[in-house]
Amino acid sequence: MAYVVTESCIQCRYTDCVEVCPTDCFREGPNFLVIDPDECIDCGVCAPECPVDAIAPAEEITGGEQHAFIELNASLAKEWPAITTRQPPLPAADEWKDVRSKLSHLTRDTVI
Repeated sequence: MAYVVTESCIQCRYTDCVEVCPTDCFREGPNFLVIDPDECIDCGVCAPECPVDAIAPAEEITGGEQHAFIELNASLAKEWPAITTRQPPLPAADEWKDVRSKLSHLTRDTVI
């Protein structure tokens, strides 16, 4: 089972994880990353690199709001372009990195 980028990445989009991925399975969206489950080899090297602990194995996401991110990663990975090199985080990343339940803080104008 693949790894999944969860809600903690929203509005941060740190790309430390991208740099270590051996299969280039990350996809870049406007305000966070996703992992393409068809490309992920379940190696786990990306998870400890994430400064906001946004990456987890899908089988460890058993319920709650984060469970929806399993399907969200799979569907958005088909639409978003691959990212293979480290990029600067989003401008407000430091303000958002410790925010929990980010979905409740987003407005209708925020693109996911």
